[in-house]
Amino acid sequence: MSVTAVNAADLPPIMPPIYKAPPPIEAFSGWYLRGDIGMSNQRVGSLWNVLYGNADSVINIDKTFDSAPLFGIGVGYQFNNWLRGDLTGEYRANAHFHGLDVARFGNVVFPDDYNASKSEWLFLANAYVDLGTWWGVTPFVGAGVGFSRNTISGFRDVGSTQVGATILSTAYGGTAHTWNFAWAAHAGLAYHVTPNFIVELAYRYVDLGNARSGDLIGFDGTNNTFNPMHFRDITSHDLKLGVRWMLGGEPPPPYYAPPLVRKG
Repeated sequence: MSVTAVNAADLPPIMPPIYKAPPPIEAFSGWYLRGDIGMSNQRVGSLWNVLYGNADSVINIDKTFDSAPLFGIGVGYQFNNWLRGDLTGEYRANAHFHGLDVARFGNVVFPDDYNASKSEWLFLANAYVDLGTWWGVTPFVGAGVGFSRNTISGFRDVGSTQVGATILSTAYGGTAHTWNFAWAAHAGLAYHVTPNFIVELAYRYVDLGNARSGDLIGFDGTNNTFNPMHFRDITSHDLKLGVRWMLGGEPPPPYYAPPLVRKG
């Protein structure tokens, strides 16, 4: 058997590498719109009135709010796959307040029964961290700061005392608005229904600051001193259902170049 030498000229030519063109990338703006509905579960730290200073002791027996609906809208920006932020405005509808305190002046005891309504406008700047996505579900946490316009309306104080006989007294306060610094902490789950439409179920703790009623005036029109009722340290545990609409598509997925293709 003989071996025939092969010249380099007889080999097929080596072609330069051929790259596959990357797929077209959809335009992505990062902006989104959002809307939220939910329910509040509110608390007040303490009640205070200037007349408390004249009492030997004051005990708050009850100071609770009923739950109330909330409605919000906002605009935000998705910076990358894990960081986003938005600006939100929210109306928190009237929550009924009912309270009872007992003031003691020497041997005289004054129980007072309170009723009022409270509502807010809440404006927050929020930042969120998305913690990864599994089966279309993305858990997230976040925080927000801003301002709250707290409104107390329809305040009524029905009191009684026992001085030989029961004496009933009633006072009322007009509507008053108070602006406060507010802050919030968020946690929730987001579900990607489509690349551009996301549904959220979220919990939020929000500190709304303080509020007050209008000046309390006796049922007979007497008003010897300026004594609105103060609501101190108002907080709320909120449960929200929200939606987000991405404007201009989702961020494109990472592109990896295909392996070299060699002809010959």
